Amino acid sequence: MPNRLFKELHASNPGTFPSPLTFGQSHLKSRRQLRSCWPASGVETAEGDKERGGKRFILGPRNPCPLVPKVLEPWFTAPCPLGYTMLFFTLLLEVIWTLAADGGHHWTYEGPHGQDHWPVSYPECGSNAQSPIDIQTDSVTFDPTLPTLQPYGYDQPGTEPLDLHNNGHTVQLSLPPTLYLGGLPRKYVAAQLHLHWGQKGLPGGSEHQINSEATAAELHIVHYDSDSFGSLSEAAQKPQGLAVLGILIEMGETENPAYEHILSHLHEIRHKDQKTSVPPFRLGELLPPQLEQFFRYNGSLTTPPCYQSVLWTVFHRRAQISVEQLERLQETLFSTEEESSEPLVQNYRAPQPLNQRTVFASFTQVESLYTTGEMVSLGVGILVGCLCLLLAVYFIARKIRKKRLGNRKSVVFTSARAAAEA
Repeated sequence: MPNRLFKELHASNPGTFPSPLTFGQSHLKSRRQLRSCWPASGVETAEGDKERGGKRFILGPRNPCPLVPKVLEPWFTAPCPLGYTMLFFTLLLEVIWTLAADGGHHWTYEGPHGQDHWPVSYPECGSNAQSPIDIQTDSVTFDPTLPTLQPYGYDQPGTEPLDLHNNGHTVQLSLPPTLYLGGLPRKYVAAQLHLHWGQKGLPGGSEHQINSEATAAELHIVHYDSDSFGSLSEAAQKPQGLAVLGILIEMGETENPAYEHILSHLHEIRHKDQKTSVPPFRLGELLPPQLEQFFRYNGSLTTPPCYQSVLWTVFHRRAQISVEQLERLQETLFSTEEESSEPLVQNYRAPQPLNQRTVFASFTQVESLYTTGEMVSLGVGILVGCLCLLLAVYFIARKIRKKRLGNRKSVVFTSARAAAEA
C-alpha cells in the first residue's frame, strides 16, 4: 500500500519525495553522507561526533537536505540513533502519503460512495443550484435578448494533437485555448470536453433531460472565463467562472464521422489513467444543428466537488451517433487500473431540483417544433399536396361531365328512334 500511495503522489508531484526504498539504500548509505545534508550544530561538531565513535549525532537546521521536505526538518534536530531516525522517517512519510492519497475523497456514481452520498464528503453537492436538471419546456422563460452562441475556432482543425484520457470517471479530451465562445457575458476559453453515457440494454445515459426524456449520451464542452481567471481550476470555484455546452446525443441510422475522431481511440485507453493522442479535427462538427435554439441556466459541475460556478447552455437540437458507435462507448472503457476492472458505464448524475432558478430559452415553443428547413419543406409539401388534390378534383369532375354528356346523347338517340318507328 505505501509503495502504491508513493507512486500516485510522486506521479502528481515529481521530485517531492524519494521512496523509502530509494532513500534508505541510496541516499543514506553512511552517516558521513547524512552529515553532508545536515551539518552538526554548534553544540556538537563533526569531530565531537567522531570522538564518541560515531554512534550519536545531532542534525542541525542549517543547510537542510534537499531530499527531505522542509516541513520534516524539525524532526531531525535532536540526538537519535541512525536506525531509529530512518525508521521514524519512513513511517512518517507513509502517514503523509496516506493522508495525501485520502485527501481527495473517493467517489463513484453508485454504491456506498455514489451520488446519494456525495454531499457527505462534498457539501456543495447538496446545495440548491445543482446540475443537471430536467428542463420542462412549458415552464421555461423565453428571452429574446439572448444572443446566438458563437463558437470561435471550432471550424478549424488546429495544428497540435489532442490528449485523450481515461480518468476513471469518463473519457476526456483536452482542448486548445484557440477555441472560445462569443455571445456570453465574457470570453470563455475551451479547456476540455468529456462524455456521459449509460449501459447497453438500459435506457438513459444523458445527464440533462427535456420534458423528463433522457437521451443515450451527452457531450459536455467545458470553458472558463479567461478575462477574469488564469486557469480552469481557479475559475471553477467562482460564480459563472465556467461556461459548459451540453449536447444531447441520440442514436441515428448512420455513423457520425466527427464523433469517430474520439470513439476510434477508446481501445487505446481502456483502463484508468491511460492516455493517447488524437489528431486534430474540427470540433464544430460535434455540435448539433440550429445553435440558436438553446436553454440557459445557472448551475454546477455534475461531478464532485459540484462547484456552483457553471453557466449552462443546453442545446435543444441533438447530435446523432450510430448504434455501433454508442455500443463502443458503452463497452470499451474500465473505471480502474487493474485487468479485472469494473466497466465504466452509467456515469451520469440524476437530475437535481430546480428550486427557485429560472431556465431561459432562446426560442418560443412554436419555433421549437420545426426548424427553418423543416418549415420550408413542410410548406412545399402542403403546396404540392394542394396541387395534387386540385388535379384530382379536376379529373374527377371532367370524368363525371363526360359521363353525363354520354348519358344525354344516349337518351336523345333512343327518343328519336322510337319516334321513327311510330
